[in-house]
Amino acid sequence: MIYAKPQVLKPPRNDVLMMTPWFAPIVWEGTYNLDILNEQFRQRNVTVGLTVFAIKKYVVFLKTFLETAEMYFMVGHKVNYYIFTDRPQEVPKVELKEGRNVVVLQVQNYSRWQEISMRRMEMINHFSKKQFINEVDYLVCVDVDMRFNDLVGVEILSNLFGTLHPGFYGSERRSFTYERRPASQAYVPHDEGDFYYAAAFFGGTVKEVYKLTKKCHEAIMVDKDNGIEAIWQEESHLNKYFVYHKPTKILSPEYLWDDNIGRPEILRKRRFLAVPKNHTAIRNK
Repeated sequence: MIYAKPQVLKPPRNDVLMMTPWFAPIVWEGTYNLDILNEQFRQRNVTVGLTVFAIKKYVVFLKTFLETAEMYFMVGHKVNYYIFTDRPQEVPKVELKEGRNVVVLQVQNYSRWQEISMRRMEMINHFSKKQFINEVDYLVCVDVDMRFNDLVGVEILSNLFGTLHPGFYGSERRSFTYERRPASQAYVPHDEGDFYYAAAFFGGTVKEVYKLTKKCHEAIMVDKDNGIEAIWQEESHLNKYFVYHKPTKILSPEYLWDDNIGRPEILRKRRFLAVPKNHTAIRNK
């Protein structure tokens, strides 16, 4: 394998933070060599699980999601697409490459989209213990109303990873929309927290994702018993978890972007993009 020697005195990028204070890399274009990483993960014969929820009308996003995933997600590696849906008969047939499978997991829906959103933690947790632990090495948990726009590969994989929210990656701590009510299990004090993470893209080993989703689901249920709903549902609980259980890798906003907020110079790639939609027409339908 031929590649340029790393230069200790010349960092590949000096316009962005590439390492957290707890030595977790932040993944940006230009900071890694995918050929080297692909070879490492192929030697380990890794299989990746990609979980996505297509509840109610959100099933309409599946075709584009799966077709673009086949083009850009974990190219050359084995993948199980775990589709959580209440409409299994509407899951589209998409041509898959060798070693890649669609696994439909039928689940119930709920009357409120907020409830559906929060229940994702419960469902991922349940199937991690029941099924995923026996089938895949890593889980990547994402939103369905998105499309892959560029390569998303093994550079993202780690024990536990989160993604910088595109709306807050450059913000000060005081601007983060953490849950600020002490009565909630998702509460984060104003003087704590490192980054604001998006619930639309997180993951890790099955073991670590199981621990994360178990903790978040339990906290959500305590809040529910106390008549409280965190400001951003499961995303608030995810951010609380990452404050006290630091991710071992962090993905830059390249991995979760919305073209409606422009395209800053630091963004060399737009790997996973929001699909334009009418939220009112989709939610609660």
